[in-house]
Amino acid sequence: MTSVKEFQIDDAATDTELGRGSFVFTDDYSVFDWGKMPDQIPEKGASLCTMGAFNFELLESEGVPTHYRGVVENGEVVPLEDASRPPWQMAIDLTQVPDLPNDGREYDYEHYHDTAGTNYLIPLEIVFRNEVPIGSSLRSRTEPADHGLEFDTWPDEPVDLDDPIVEFSTKYEESDRYLDRAEADAIAGRADIDALAELAREVNRIITDQADSAGLDHQDGKIECLYYDGEIRVADVVGTFDENRFSYEGTQLSKEVLRQYHKRTQPEWVQAVEAAKVEAKQDGVADWKALCTREPASLDDDVLETARDMYCAGANTYTGRELFDAPPLSSAIGAVRRL
Repeated sequence: MTSVKEFQIDDAATDTELGRGSFVFTDDYSVFDWGKMPDQIPEKGASLCTMGAFNFELLESEGVPTHYRGVVENGEVVPLEDASRPPWQMAIDLTQVPDLPNDGREYDYEHYHDTAGTNYLIPLEIVFRNEVPIGSSLRSRTEPADHGLEFDTWPDEPVDLDDPIVEFSTKYEESDRYLDRAEADAIAGRADIDALAELAREVNRIITDQADSAGLDHQDGKIECLYYDGEIRVADVVGTFDENRFSYEGTQLSKEVLRQYHKRTQPEWVQAVEAAKVEAKQDGVADWKALCTREPASLDDDVLETARDMYCAGANTYTGRELFDAPPLSSAIGAVRRL
């Protein structure tokens, strides 16, 4: 189970065969790697399932292999267009996810791949960036010249990229970290790192084109992938407001809205989270959350309603379908600006 969706296993994967199961989306949300927060956002799960299904079907139509099988309605697996209401359950092919033993912050990927064989979830997130906003971690980790940009230092404004930047980060470590290409290649196992980067670029292109057609700006996102019998397939969920960052008329349209709101209204908790992560890294401890001295507070009902309208109106706009009873996106974004 993840912090916002659950796995349902119908047929488990084996060393040689994919299994079958589904994601069951909830209305929970998570920020700053905390896991399940105190509140739920109404219909958030259905909006993520809807956008994820829409994007998987879009990828499949462009020849990109995925683990998607359809959405579930009344126990039947159907295409999104045949669903009579916004879905909250997505049928998928399952691969193996072996244990990843660790000693503090040292993780045994050799054990992971010895167990996985040729049917496994690649323990990486492949991140793509079309823009480098103010505050991006990329600015503290790299220089503009590392990406072929003609700046001596990062400018005090967002940087639009002609060519997307692709990076790799860990997926199953307690505190995810960005990797150089050689380390990412080792962690990927049998999967080819160049093929993963190229697949991320293609997914990014397809989502960006769809966003453009809906009047949205696609800033960045990520994919996760499985490796099966020599083929790489896109897994997890793709192109939602939790996995990717979009904006509309200059205003953020993604989970970033909730991150920034917590920074403004619960700075002590956010600072405690950051301090705990630093302490855990210094001490070589994996479980940073046990070191955190504060808990997050609940959000007011009007904030939850604004977040609900953002997710639902955004999903309507992105898919071009009126699936949710939601205000126009311009109204939903207006409420976001007033938070």
